[in-house]
Amino acid sequence: MRIFGIFFIVLTAAGLAGAQDLVDPATASSSSSSRSISSTASPAYTSPTSADRWNWAIQSTIGPASLAGGVVSAAWGTEFHRPSEYDTNWDGFGQRYGLRLTGIAASNAVEAGLGAAWGEDPRYFREPDRAFGHRLLHAATMTFFAKDRNGNYMPAYARYTAIAGTNYLSNAWRPDSDATGQRATLRVGLGFLGRFSGNVWDEFWPDVKHRVFHRGRQDDAQP
Repeated sequence: MRIFGIFFIVLTAAGLAGAQDLVDPATASSSSSSRSISSTASPAYTSPTSADRWNWAIQSTIGPASLAGGVVSAAWGTEFHRPSEYDTNWDGFGQRYGLRLTGIAASNAVEAGLGAAWGEDPRYFREPDRAFGHRLLHAATMTFFAKDRNGNYMPAYARYTAIAGTNYLSNAWRPDSDATGQRATLRVGLGFLGRFSGNVWDEFWPDVKHRVFHRGRQDDAQP
């Protein structure tokens, strides 16, 4: 618990530090003391439609990264018998997997809905042409920030509300040993950690996939 807390603090600090890179260079040069998070929108940016938002919610709930994360989470809970009401067998694994999935689905639905009302874009935007360290910092930053209707960066209020609200609300249907304020607070932290992990996946997996499968096709083409 203490180690997790330290890691989450480091992640938060990295995200806030990385937010400085989101400042528009033109704005920064005209006011060097400004700490605004705003940036000039890219000409290519298009605000998400309702379909885009719900497609994001579905993909973020049952996409490969989320499903793989569910396996790890359920396996961890089964190994350490958390929550204790569920058995340490395949039935218990399935219950833990389903419990996490319902929480993820609720959080993503709330973020998509509130984001539409508040003008937040839940999608992650890669920076594939930057250095590795910058890309990792960008993934941490975008754990806590989102784009608004104009493509400018802003704090992801819908995400904060979704992750915190649904994790505390889920105490209403969770097993008693897991339905405490302390456990809900831990789940909130894990929710942001999960978002960071998803951002890292979105940032780097396309590169890994291209290199692995592109090389495989090249090897197959050689005589």
